Amino acid sequence: MRHVLLISNSTQHGSGYLEHCADEIREFLKGCRTVLFVPYALHDHDAYAAAARTAYDAMGFELESIHTFPDPCAAVANSDAIFIGGGNTFRLLKTLQDQQLISVIRENVAAGTPYIGTSAGSNIACRSIQTTNDMPIVQPHSFEALALVSFNLNPHYLDPDPSSTHMGETRETRITEFHEENDAAVLGLREGGLLQIDGDTMTLKGRRDLRLFERGEAPREFPPGSDLSQLL
Repeated sequence: MRHVLLISNSTQHGSGYLEHCADEIREFLKGCRTVLFVPYALHDHDAYAAAARTAYDAMGFELESIHTFPDPCAAVANSDAIFIGGGNTFRLLKTLQDQQLISVIRENVAAGTPYIGTSAGSNIACRSIQTTNDMPIVQPHSFEALALVSFNLNPHYLDPDPSSTHMGETRETRITEFHEENDAAVLGLREGGLLQIDGDTMTLKGRRDLRLFERGEAPREFPPGSDLSQLL
């Protein structure tokens, strides 16, 4: 049974790395001892792993980074839990593809290995990365991602600011453009929001409402505590 925790952001204003979601992570990983970290979304893997290790140490878990293993696929296969952090989603996806990790992660999560993603790590858990906010600084082999869930995410979702004079596209406009060409539902996950999936059940957690976009439908809002299992 899959256990997936998708977090919009790793750092919340006024708190440190993962502090705002530490309680949810600690509860989600109950029974696990070691977390395998995937730092591929940032360039400096050592520094990123050190920051993640500090956060997980404070939560009571050991953290090992996949970039230190000679066989990344074996590291995934033997992991207690997987954590993929944020950064650039295109770089993350390309590295996972180059390391032939897509199917390995997918199979292990399907077999019950807990998966946690923040930002780009949450994007990568979806059908594709087509609704990321990031620039394509590298070219992945395709936009298809882990497909641990059947929808797409837009982490860090921002509502239009009515006082702004900015004339560029809003997030809602860009998601509407996505739906001109694609069918997948898109969940606008605001900062402070988390989605927990256990088997065929999905619940919105955290402190912010979620905005759901479906092709041909008006956007809908869901408060924390909502059961969103129908989207799985």
